[in-house]
Amino acid sequence: MNTSAFNNLQEIALRVKNCTDCALSADRTNAVPGEGSEDAKLLFIGEGPGQQEDRQGRPFVGAAGKFLEELLASIGLTREQVFIANMIKCRPPQNRDPSPDEMAACSKYLDRQIELLNPELIVTLGRFSLGRFFPGESITRARGKVREKDGRFIYPVMHPAAALHRQENRSVIVQDFSEIPAVLEKLSQTRSGAPIPDPVSQESTSAEPVHSESPQPEAPQPEAPQKVEAAVTEQLDMFSAPLLPQTAEFEPEPDTIPETVAPSTQQLSLF
Repeated sequence: MNTSAFNNLQEIALRVKNCTDCALSADRTNAVPGEGSEDAKLLFIGEGPGQQEDRQGRPFVGAAGKFLEELLASIGLTREQVFIANMIKCRPPQNRDPSPDEMAACSKYLDRQIELLNPELIVTLGRFSLGRFFPGESITRARGKVREKDGRFIYPVMHPAAALHRQENRSVIVQDFSEIPAVLEKLSQTRSGAPIPDPVSQESTSAEPVHSESPQPEAPQPEAPQKVEAAVTEQLDMFSAPLLPQTAEFEPEPDTIPETVAPSTQQLSLF
């Protein structure tokens, strides 16, 4: 099926709800195509529908969804201002891992959603959605760092469900979410071609000050070259960090499933 023929997200949602391309359609209550703003700068990708999602046909409406809404509120957003999708659109029985055929049947929908949304930043929630873009990566190592894949900027975060059975994960997830506004700001500056200060043009002077009977306003002192160099280094750091090691790490997350993954590419670390 040629999903590029779908002109908008509503057409994709309708097709997903009536999809019978894999065996998951036989046991589902509702398909979960995803929801949110068509103009969203942020696309969140979870892993797969759970029991509550299957009942309501909406993503992230269970306990993990409540926490996700709290996280969005902490950075001044609501779920209506972002777009939330999943790797697969139907719940596997007993939340089992989906088969390769099931994964392949669903991937075309998410691919087209990404094309239509063209988000400024994709936030992957959990190790499986991270694996879609960077196979074999450890979420605990990759989390909180911006990376680029095929012209898309990816920001991995632990799945909100990870905080439900390990309380220590909660503060980590909260911290990574708190950085999202700064990530978007830096990406915006990069796209707009904001000028970077040139340390060569910042010269110091050794001239003696001129004294007079009337006090004169003190001229601003040029910034030390080494400080300017540090500022430049910080701005360019997101484009120079090395690749993360390709390691796999198991971390149980309720109602989550694995996903077909793609080759890794350069890591862009903001911090």
